[in-house]
Amino acid sequence: MDRRQFLAGLAITGAKLFAAEPPALTPAKLSVVEKLVQGELLRTSTPGLTIAIASGREQRWAKGFGFADLENDVPAAPHTVYRLASISKTITAVAVMQLVEKGLIDLDAPVQRYVPSFPVKPQPVTTRLLLGHLAGIRHYQHNEIASTRYFPSVAEALAVFAGDPLIADPGTKYIYTTYGYVLLGAVVEGASGQPYGEYVRRNIFEKAAMEHSQVDSVYQIIPHRTRGYIKNAAGAVLNCGLADTSNKVPGGGWSSTAGDLTRFGTALLEHKLVSRASLEQMWAEGHTADGHGTGYGFGFMLGEVNGLARVAHTGHQQGTSTVLSLVPGTRLSVAILGNLEEVDWLPLATRVQQAVLEA
Repeated sequence: MDRRQFLAGLAITGAKLFAAEPPALTPAKLSVVEKLVQGELLRTSTPGLTIAIASGREQRWAKGFGFADLENDVPAAPHTVYRLASISKTITAVAVMQLVEKGLIDLDAPVQRYVPSFPVKPQPVTTRLLLGHLAGIRHYQHNEIASTRYFPSVAEALAVFAGDPLIADPGTKYIYTTYGYVLLGAVVEGASGQPYGEYVRRNIFEKAAMEHSQVDSVYQIIPHRTRGYIKNAAGAVLNCGLADTSNKVPGGGWSSTAGDLTRFGTALLEHKLVSRASLEQMWAEGHTADGHGTGYGFGFMLGEVNGLARVAHTGHQQGTSTVLSLVPGTRLSVAILGNLEEVDWLPLATRVQQAVLEA
């Protein structure tokens, strides 16, 4: 995950987090959005893409562009299901904060309180540090990002890295790590007494009316699931490589639709999943021990759009590139899900939000 665009002057302390009436999704604005999307689809050679916009509770729009399956001429549609990749981290962060609100997780307690099987390290690893990628847990190594092994549980996925040494003292360095969020999934299990996936389904997906969201299982039949693609060095579009994301469900193993993601965004902005106080904590920039800002909160990357606070997360893995971007001050949510690897959809999301926010 590339966070460089968030690191230069993007502290949001002076920007409005919560406020006003949501902007109208007028036909003229949506026409501009469609032209922006079509232009980027052509520029990137992305086979298929679905975009959804939610402005407040009442105004919703979603549309598919291109093809979900090139070989079978299946168009991309609002109901097309894509791998979310690292947007999954945002879902896990919300699950953690729900349990904090219930008094079941202490952000500053060693994770062994909730995951006794996790080996004790020379310095304490806490839930707070894990949420901000500050715990010193490593990211992928070797070919782990392309794992095709099936892991039936979070506990078994944890075993991949649990015994490895920390790569930095906790709190001293921002190290983006999907495995840190796998450990957070185990924290959710230990604190809630439920399997991670079941907890998320009951406490996030059902509450946010996310009816098309599920674990990205390579074995289960998932209706309307897209195929995934990659471009080679010559620019030709090919089928993507294989990957089984069961080694990282809490950090990159969910699948969903763009519309479900904007329902998730709306539920957050209406405080249906966690409180306003929790959101303010999640959307405050983290800092290393020496005071350097990370550009990241708890499960969200931080920035601005038109002088307003913007919180977002992108995702990249085999066969998918994704973004969820929220402007809390206007209750505006945008989700863009595409079926081509290595495309940065955040700039498009920014331009879409700017178009919607124009008077």
